[in-house]
This record gives sequence, C-alpha cells and structure tokens, in this order.
Amino acid sequence: MEKIKIFSLGGLDEMGKNTYVIEINQDLFVFDCGLKYAEGFMYGIDYIIPDYDYLVKNKKRIKGVFITHGHYENMGACADLARTISGIKFYATHYTKFVLMDLGVKEENIIEIKPNKKLTFGPVSIFPMSVSHSVPGAVMYCINTKHGSICYTGDFIIDPLMRGNYDMDLGKIAYVGKQGVLCLLSESVFSEHTGHTSPTHRLASFFSDVLNKYEGRVLFSVLPTHLYTIQDIFEGLKNTHRKVVIMGKKLQNFIRFAHDNGYLSYEEDMIGDLTNITDSNSVLLICDDKSNAYAPINKIVNGYDKFITLREGDAVLFAEPRYDSNEKTIVKLENDLAMAGCKIINLPKSKNILHHASQEDLMLMIKLMNPKYYIPVKGEYRYMVNNANLANSLGVPAENIFLKQNGDVIEFIDGVATNSSQRIKVKDILIDGKSSDDIGELVIKDREMLSDNGIVLISATLSKKDKVILVGPEVTTKGFIYVRDSKDMIMGMKAISEEVITSNIVNQVVDYNKIKTDIRSQLSAYLYEQTECKPMIIAVVQEV
Repeated sequence: MEKIKIFSLGGLDEMGKNTYVIEINQDLFVFDCGLKYAEGFMYGIDYIIPDYDYLVKNKKRIKGVFITHGHYENMGACADLARTISGIKFYATHYTKFVLMDLGVKEENIIEIKPNKKLTFGPVSIFPMSVSHSVPGAVMYCINTKHGSICYTGDFIIDPLMRGNYDMDLGKIAYVGKQGVLCLLSESVFSEHTGHTSPTHRLASFFSDVLNKYEGRVLFSVLPTHLYTIQDIFEGLKNTHRKVVIMGKKLQNFIRFAHDNGYLSYEEDMIGDLTNITDSNSVLLICDDKSNAYAPINKIVNGYDKFITLREGDAVLFAEPRYDSNEKTIVKLENDLAMAGCKIINLPKSKNILHHASQEDLMLMIKLMNPKYYIPVKGEYRYMVNNANLANSLGVPAENIFLKQNGDVIEFIDGVATNSSQRIKVKDILIDGKSSDDIGELVIKDREMLSDNGIVLISATLSKKDKVILVGPEVTTKGFIYVRDSKDMIMGMKAISEEVITSNIVNQVVDYNKIKTDIRSQLSAYLYEQTECKPMIIAVVQEV
C-alpha cells in the first residue's frame, strides 16, 4: 500500500512563506522554504517564517529540501531551517545555489541539480524540469510514485521568446503529462489576470524609450534577484552611450556572478564606477531589499547617502514590484522626490515586473499535465479560488480540487484521495534581526501600544526599615504627553500613585504586586479619562 500526504507549512492564503511537504510512506520531501515580509504594523519584524516543529520532530525522515528558484518568497528561510535542523540538504540549480550561499547556507549543505537529471530516493524519484521565470535556473518538480506523478510548478510563465537559461521545457512537461499525473500543485498569484502574462513582462523597449527621452541621470531601483528585469535595463541601454554605475556590494556581486555564468549579457564598456556618479547622463542601479522596502532611495532623498546627491532633473524609476503593504511608503517617497525636483517614472499599467502565470498560462499547464487531482497553492485565498475554477472549467471534477489552508492534510491511499481529518499544527515565527528565535505576538502588541500611545513609568523608593516613601513617586513619560504642558496631569498621577502605595502598606508589610497592579489599573482609568489614550504603564517600587 502506498500512502501519500500533502500539506503546506506556509504559502496558502498568503503571499510568501512557501513551504510544501509531500510524504510518501516514510519518506518526507520538502518543496521550497520561503519567507514572508512583515507588514507595516509589525514593528521591528524583518520577516516571517513557518514553524518548523513538525520537520524537527520528523527530521530523520527528511530526504531533502527542493528549491524551485532563487526568490526569497520561495527560499529565503533556508538559512533559518539550516540552523534549526543541522545537516539538512538543499537541492538547487546553479544560480539558486549562489543565492542560498548569499543567504548564509553552507555550500556543503547544498546539492547542485540540473534540469532533466533524475534524483533517486529508493522507490521514489524526483525529476526537475525547466520553467520560465524572472530568474535563471527555475524548475518545477515531478515526484514519481507508483500511482502517478505529483507535480509542483513553482513560479512560471509561458513565453516562447524566453530561451537559454530562462527556457521552459514544454516538451518534457507534456511528456510527463502523458505518463499520468496523480496530482498537480500550481501557483495562483496571477489567476485573476486574463490572457497570458507574456508579453507584459518584456520591458526592454520601455526602458529604452525612457533612457532616450530623459537626457539627465536616471536612477533605477531594482531587486538583485530579478535578473530578467536587470537584463532588460541593459538591453535598453544599448546605443545610448551612457555609463551604468552599480551601487552596493550586494548588487555588484549578483550582477558579476550572473555575467560570469552567462545569465546576464552586457558590454563591459557600459559599466562605470564611482567617478561616473555625477555624470549628467549616467545610469545608477540601486539595490533594494524588500525586508526594508525603498530604504536605499529613502536614504538618498534624505541626504544620508555618501555617494549620491539628488539633482533637479534626475529621473527615478522603480523597476521592482509594488506591494499593497508598501503603498503608503512609496507615495510619500514619490512626493519627496518631486519636491527635490526629480521626475518619477512609473511602469505603464500594461506592464508587469512579476513573472507569474496568468489564466491562459495556468490553463495550458493544466492541459499539458492533465492531472487527476488539483491543488491551487501560493497566493491569497481568492487567487486560489480563481485557480480552482480554471481547473474545473477544464474538466477537473470539483471533488478532485482541494482548496486548503496551511496545515490541512490531503491524503492519498493507492492513488485515491481520502477524507483526511488530520491537521498539522502551524504558526508564524516572527524574526527580528539576526535572531532565529520567535519574537511572539505579545511583543508585537507591546510595540504597537508603544507606537500608538507611548509609555508611562512610575518609580518610587521605600525605606526598608520604616516602610515609608523616601523618594517619589516620580513620573517619566515617553511618547505620551509633553511634560511641561501637562503639569496638572503629572501631579495627578503622582497623587494617585502615592495613595496606592500608602494604602498597600499595612503594619509595615508591603504588598508590592498589588501596588503595581493597582497603579496600572487606576492610572489607566485616570489617563483615559484625561486623554482618551492608553499608554503602557510600568510601576517600579524598590526598598533601600
């Protein structure tokens, strides 16, 4: 009997954190290991990863982590997983391996793979196939089982003009479909987009028009992993006689590696250096980081960059995806750029930076694969629903399409789906800085309270011998009120705190816990009445 379980630790009903687990009897295979970037209200949080508790408990059964491509939403948490499970192996193509090592994954933990080269794990084999995406070496995976294959697409688009390192092996995909696909897991991000994504992702001619129209400096904000977009910028630079200055070590390393390995093509004499930054017709490539979106441009606008000073007439183009969570940030930034005399160039609505499968792409993949069962993955729930509807319109029975949440288990026994009630416990792990420990929701709530209403600190010192107040109560506030303009309120807080302290001293016995609780309770009510704010209140009472 062959028993298969499929579930997600992240990636369903969300953007990012893609981590899908396929268990075949006792063998456990993990596909992608991504992160999700923190929303604006998650103060101090850099990114979010899945809880790996299930993988830790079953680490002896893990055969490996198979990465589809080098984008952080799909592989950005690999270093965190490597720290959690020592010695775990990551399977990746050559370019993806480079991105993994840049993240901090040790080379000895990475096994380099090539498309169309089968990987064998006992009775199970895994076959990677090339797909087209905005990074080279992107693959989808076919897991061969006794009762048909299970295929996971990763991210893809269908564009016949994307060749070489960006080519899609439609012939191999069709061949796998002819052999019999038990289940297909396919991305959902662009399932609301009609037609094909191609040719909206082709930007070279647009960049060329921009560079020929604006005679002054042009600043491009780019993501280092979106090599296809960077290539389009270089294509647009041809015959313009402009020098390109690549800003920052990270972007320089990515572009140098890509060029040396044939992933990027440009003329060497295009590349300038720091002496060309002030040239009137130079092009500056500025590396962005989605964990702190638009920070490099923001630094330049505020005059903190040690190399770049904005000039009136500069043109700024954000050659990277715009996300809803960053909309306020970029609107403010564009306003500041306009005040500095810069020209802001926006991508036309008919163009896309992201390379995700639109409806026609998704339907063509379903037709090629012809799966018995279908699982929409990756994206908000409404995207997954649209994806499911596409599969149903192509003849996949509704009962064979699974719309699930993270942790829900889909079980197959001898190639037939069963009504499994099993659920894997999942939660978000919030990462702050370089620590791999979960920050926790309570810390986020405290930070949110501090950002909204500030903090009030009440401190007092009692005599250890006589149990009388020697110093205080003193009131210190941060981010709550301006003390000089609120003397009456400060005196009121002192009076309440003193009353609470003295009332909790009985026969020279002090109930410190009750003092702290009562100060918080009574001051909270008093301050809300006075200001309609609820600052964080901390009481510190000590003896000397």
